[in-house]
Amino acid sequence: MRSPETLPPFLVDGPDRAPLTFAFAHGAGAPMDTPFMTFFAEELAARGWRVVRFEFPYMARRREAPKRPPPDRQPVLLETWQTVIAHLGPEKLVIGGKSMGGRMASLVADETGVRGLACLGYPFHPAGKPERLRTEHLAPLETPCLICQGTRDALGNAQEVAAYTLSPAISVHWAEDGDHDLKPRKASGRDARQNWEEAVAALDGFFHSLA
Repeated sequence: MRSPETLPPFLVDGPDRAPLTFAFAHGAGAPMDTPFMTFFAEELAARGWRVVRFEFPYMARRREAPKRPPPDRQPVLLETWQTVIAHLGPEKLVIGGKSMGGRMASLVADETGVRGLACLGYPFHPAGKPERLRTEHLAPLETPCLICQGTRDALGNAQEVAAYTLSPAISVHWAEDGDHDLKPRKASGRDARQNWEEAVAALDGFFHSLA
C-alpha cells in the first residue's frame, strides 16, 4: 500500500458531514476536472452528498510533463484506490468513477468493505473487441453497485450487457441513446444534460438506499 505521503490531491464538493462520501475517479484519457466529472460532483454535492475526486499518478504527471504519459499499470491504479479508501474510511464510502476509474474501483470493492460502488460508463470490453470481456469479477460481486450506462455505449451497449452474467447486487441505469459519456445523438431528441441529470437522480436514489 502507498504511504500517506503519496496520497493524491483531492477535489472535494459537498458537506463534510454528509451521510455518505462518493470517491469519484476519472477515466483513462481525461482528468478529474472535466465538464463531465465536474457536473456529477457538483450536482451530487447539491443533493447533500460529499464527493471526493482524485487523480491516478499518471494523470497527475500529465499536468506537468510535456508528453502525455500512458496510464499506470493496474497494480498502481489499484494501490491508489486502496490508499484513498484507507484515508477516507470504508464505512460511509461509495467508490467508483468514469470508465476505467470505475472498473478499478470494482476490483477492490469487496475486499475493502466499502458501502457501495457506482460506475459511470463501465468499460465491459475494449472498443471494437466485444470478445474481450471485463466481467468475470462482476458475477460474484457482493458490494451493492449501480452502473450508469449509455444504451449505445461502444464499450458495452444495452444488447450486449443483457447477455452478461452480472451479480444480483448490480443495478443498471440506462441513459437513453447515450454513448460512453452518456451523451445522446441530436436526432434522438435528447441532450447530454438530460441524460446526465437522470443519471444523477439514479445515483442520488442509490446513495439514499445505502445511507
